[in-house]
Amino acid sequence: MTRPVIAVVYDFGSVAPADIVGRLEPLGDVVLAVCRSAHTEQLSPLLADLAQVVAVNGDSAHALDEAAARLAAHRPDAVLTFSERRLGTTAELAARLGLPYHDNATVRLLTDKYEQRRRLRERGVDPVRTWLLRAPRDWAPALAAVGLPAVLKPARGEGSRSTHLVRDADTGAALAAGLLAGPDGETALVLEEYLAGVDRAPFGDHVSVESAVVDGRVTHWAVTGKFPLAPPFREVGHYWPAPLAAAERATVLDLAGRAVEALGLRTGITHTEVKLTAQGPRLIEVNGRLGGFQSGLGRLAGALDPVALAGRLALGGPAPEAWAPQERVVYARAVPTPSEGGLLTGVHGVADALALPGLDAYETRVAPGTRLPPGVGTAELAVLWGTADDHTAMLATLDRALDALTYTFADAPGALDTRTVRARDLAAHGPLTALDRAPDRALDRALDR
Repeated sequence: MTRPVIAVVYDFGSVAPADIVGRLEPLGDVVLAVCRSAHTEQLSPLLADLAQVVAVNGDSAHALDEAAARLAAHRPDAVLTFSERRLGTTAELAARLGLPYHDNATVRLLTDKYEQRRRLRERGVDPVRTWLLRAPRDWAPALAAVGLPAVLKPARGEGSRSTHLVRDADTGAALAAGLLAGPDGETALVLEEYLAGVDRAPFGDHVSVESAVVDGRVTHWAVTGKFPLAPPFREVGHYWPAPLAAAERATVLDLAGRAVEALGLRTGITHTEVKLTAQGPRLIEVNGRLGGFQSGLGRLAGALDPVALAGRLALGGPAPEAWAPQERVVYARAVPTPSEGGLLTGVHGVADALALPGLDAYETRVAPGTRLPPGVGTAELAVLWGTADDHTAMLATLDRALDALTYTFADAPGALDTRTVRARDLAAHGPLTALDRAPDRALDRALDR
C-alpha cells in the first residue's frame, strides 16, 4: 500500500523540525516545503537530513507556482504548517495543489489582528474596542475610540513583538510614531482595549484553548494554563491542565468555540487565547496553528500527540475523541531573555535545578557567547520541562529551580563589568507562590475563583 505524503511548509515556528518529521512519519512520508529565510538557511543541513526538501523561494505568484509544481511531483495528500508567519504561504500552495486548508480570506482573519477583532465584534462574539493606525496622525482618533489603558501592537505579528501597554496619551503617541517610522517600521498598528485580568497568582490571568476543526465543527482537546506574563506581554510558559473550576472552564470553551466558528475555519488546529477578567472570559486572539510548547507538553503527558493530531486532520482524519491527559500536571516554564538585551557569558545552577523532583529537562535556547538584542517580544534563554502530581508540586519545584538558575551578561566580549541575575528576576515578578507558608490555601483560592 502506498503511504500518504504530508507536505509541511516550514519556517520559524512553534515545533522543531525533528519533532515535525518524527511525529508525522508514522502517518506517512514527510516532505518539507522550506521557505527561504535566515532561520531556514541556518538549519538547511539538518532539514535536508531529516526529509526530502522542496524550496519555496518567495511569496510572489511565480515563486509559489514553481514551489507548487515541485511539490506536486511528490503527490502530497495533505499540506499544513506549524509556523504562524507561513499560514498565507500554505494557503496559496494548498490552493494550487487542490488540497484542503484555510482559504485566503480565513488566513487574513487569522493573521490580521484588526480584521479578526472586527469580525468577532460583528458576529457578536466579543466587543473589544479597536482602531487601525497606518500613520502617526491616526493616534488621536484611535485614542478617542478606544480609550486608556490600551494595548498597542502590530496588525500582523507574532510572539508579542512590539506589543506595549499604554497608560498615557503622550507615551502612546510617541510609541505609535516610533513603531511606524522608517523603512523597517510596522506598516500598521492596532490600538485595542486593555482587558484587565483577575489576579490568579500564583497562576497567570489567561489560558488558551486547543481545538480541532473538521468540516467546520469545533472539538476542543485541551485547556492550557499559563504562568504570569513578564512585562509587558511576554509569555513565560504553559502547563496542562489549566486550574479552572468546571463552570468557568465551560464558559471559556464556549467562547473559544464561538470565536473559531465566527472566523469561518473549516479544517485544522486552532489555538485560542482567553483572558480571565472580572466580567468573565474575554477573547485575546485566535491563531490558526498549533500553540507554542504544545508538542513538548504532549510528549510529557503521553496519550495525545498534538503534532500527529495536526497531521491526521490534514489527511482528512476525524476529530480527537479524548482530551489531553488530566491525571498529572505537565509543564514548560521558560526563562525569558532580558528585555534590555546583552551578551550572555555564563549559565549556572543547571545541575542543581535538574536534581529537583519532577524537573525532567533543561532545554538551552541561547548558548553562552550569544549577543541578545533588546526587545519586548517573547524569547527564551531556556525552557524547564517537568511533571508533577498536582499544581502545588509544580509550583514548589519551579520556585526552587528559578532561584537556583542564574545568568551572567556583559555589554561586550571581555568586559569587566557584568551582571548576574536569577532566572526568577528575568520574569520581573515575585515568587510563584508562598507554598512554604500555606501550600493548600494558595492553590484553593485560585481554584475557587
